[in-house]
Amino acid sequence: QVQLVESGGGLVQPGGSLRLSCVASGSISRIYDMAWYRQTPGKQRELVATITNGGSTKYADSVKGRFSVSRDNARNLLYLQLNSLKREDTAVYFCNAVVARSMWPGERMSYWGQGTQVTVSS
Repeated sequence: QVQLVESGGGLVQPGGSLRLSCVASGSISRIYDMAWYRQTPGKQRELVATITNGGSTKYADSVKGRFSVSRDNARNLLYLQLNSLKREDTAVYFCNAVVARSMWPGERMSYWGQGTQVTVSS
């Protein structure tokens, strides 16, 4: 079994910063691509950032230059640094990972965390 758990969300003022973490646990053989998504009520889930094992990153235009995604492969950790936060960044942020389990190393599955709330407000 594989679980992803996000943390680090909270209330922050516009212009502030926050760092989100996501830890993967369970019988993991390897973690491939990882990503951050976000969702607000009434909107579709939005892809925020992706990162490969080699550290190649991509960002949505709305967050480019403000957010930074990173990972620690040895600890199965994914991070998202959120800077210069705007009110429109308010959302539930979800981490996603493509994972191969130890018992089925040839099978890749996509897993989701439960989400962490980020609220940007004065």
